[in-house]
Amino acid sequence: MSDLSAFGFVMPHWFYWGWLAVMPLIMMALDRWLSRRGVEAVDKNAEANEKLQQIEAELKKSADYSNVGNWFTKAVDWISEKSGVFISFWTVNAVVFYFFEVVMRYAFNQPTIWVHEASFLLFGMQYLMAGAFALLHGAHVRVDVVYNFLPLRGRVGMDIFTSMFFFMFAIALMITSWTFFENSYSMDERTVETWGIQYWPVKAVMLLGSTLLFLAGLSKLLKDISIFIKLGREQHA
Repeated sequence: MSDLSAFGFVMPHWFYWGWLAVMPLIMMALDRWLSRRGVEAVDKNAEANEKLQQIEAELKKSADYSNVGNWFTKAVDWISEKSGVFISFWTVNAVVFYFFEVVMRYAFNQPTIWVHEASFLLFGMQYLMAGAFALLHGAHVRVDVVYNFLPLRGRVGMDIFTSMFFFMFAIALMITSWTFFENSYSMDERTVETWGIQYWPVKAVMLLGSTLLFLAGLSKLLKDISIFIKLGREQHA
């Protein structure tokens, strides 16, 4: 690897990976501490609470989602939720990185060699890791031309049917991710840029994200089946 001392401050590879692992934990702990202190950026007025209670009542009336599932689905949903919150804080790093780049480039005429690469790797990993969180909260794209006109049990049944296509994609993604990771690790693959950071941790995150997505899909399928059966019993009661 070429001498990087001529480029001013260059973030060490170990610090980059360590910071991505530790920084979200610090932010989550800080957010929890501020919440306990009552410094939450959440509207807690009476009107908002009343609307929230109405929504919760409607959900419980249509299907008691809070009691659907088992220890496995609850564990997977918890991991999906926490992992999504965890990687959401990575966005703060990108803002700080590019701020540093702008200052160095225009104030000191010393553009960095690592900020752009560090940021696009970060966003790539964030995109892959966010899949489970997005699926948990129904944020994936879905064509609703027919879906919205079906009764609740029909919508759940369609979700069960279309899950087979989801699992085809998720399994293919896991297998491909494992192949990418194994090859990258064995070859000690690095980026072609001057920074030369290793690629295998990125592809390990890709494998982790695809595995979490698969588990989140399995959790959703199990809950959908439970809801489908429950609604069928209610209709015949």
